[in-house]
Amino acid sequence: MSGQQITFYTAAYSPFSERVRLALDEAGAKYTVHEFDKGRTKPEWYYKINPLGKIPAITYGGPEVPSDQPSPESAKLFESLPLLEFIAEIYPDAHLLPSDPVLRTKARTFIQLYVNYVHDPFKGAFFLGSPAEPILQAIEKLQQALAPTGFAVGQFSIADIAVAPFVMRMMLFLKTGLGAYSNEEGQKMRDAIGSEKFARFRQYIQDLHERPSIKNHWDEALQIELWKNHPGFQRKAAKQPVAA
Repeated sequence: MSGQQITFYTAAYSPFSERVRLALDEAGAKYTVHEFDKGRTKPEWYYKINPLGKIPAITYGGPEVPSDQPSPESAKLFESLPLLEFIAEIYPDAHLLPSDPVLRTKARTFIQLYVNYVHDPFKGAFFLGSPAEPILQAIEKLQQALAPTGFAVGQFSIADIAVAPFVMRMMLFLKTGLGAYSNEEGQKMRDAIGSEKFARFRQYIQDLHERPSIKNHWDEALQIELWKNHPGFQRKAAKQPVAA
């Protein structure tokens, strides 16, 4: 177990940050949290931690100092997926990456499957009002990669940590009607995901909800409040027929 100080820079609305929080909690890490408000410009000092000004990020090692005064002796690390790998390495007893090389490769492949084939259709359907079919096809691909039971590769791993914050928001947005999709496309998604065809995917979502590290932080009411006024969720008015 790592004995180095860790300061975690995050925001409640960010699924990318949630990945890192889940990994830290699964590892049993002791860490300090610095939370930013949604939409606020990052202060100048934060660019010493992440020159892109994005979250999440962590400082690792060095002396314990106020979170807004990062020590030059600490390592500054950012980008959620590399951070998951880093946490898995410094907390090997948490088994966030399977010891079996086949399962370890499958875990990383599952993450890439989400990144390469699911994330853009998710954004398209929910933030751009694109048709439902691409995201349904993407979820089917993700479902096909799931182990028959349990989590992505059977045991809980960084594969689940990487995907959970996004697929759980997807299901919440669909349940509550949040998103840029039309009523027709929303119903199409709900009907499809509720069908027998996607039974394994629904079970996976349920298993994620029941994982203690997720249950301890997942707050549906807060997520609805954070996302309900997102500009990307404004539905476009239907086009009216042009009079002859």
